[in-house]
Amino acid sequence: MKEFWIYTALRVGMFVGAFCIVFGVWFLVADSVNMLLVVVVAFLVSGVASYLLLERQRNAFAVKVEDRAGRISERYEEMRAKEDDPED
Repeated sequence: MKEFWIYTALRVGMFVGAFCIVFGVWFLVADSVNMLLVVVVAFLVSGVASYLLLERQRNAFAVKVEDRAGRISERYEEMRAKEDDPED
């Protein structure tokens, strides 16, 4: 679960940073700021940036999920094998 929280915190941080930058640039260029467009642009920018910059954290999270799924699958197969064995 640690990998999930690290990745999530980094994604949120990237979004907040992108939002601040987009808002600041927009405010300097234009007199009024359309907040909906700022949020959409910040979301797109942070998404691309996280795809490019957070590969290591994303892979660590994927490995953790894969390991956990493998353990659950093994337990399920063990329980299924016990259930299929005749107890005569």
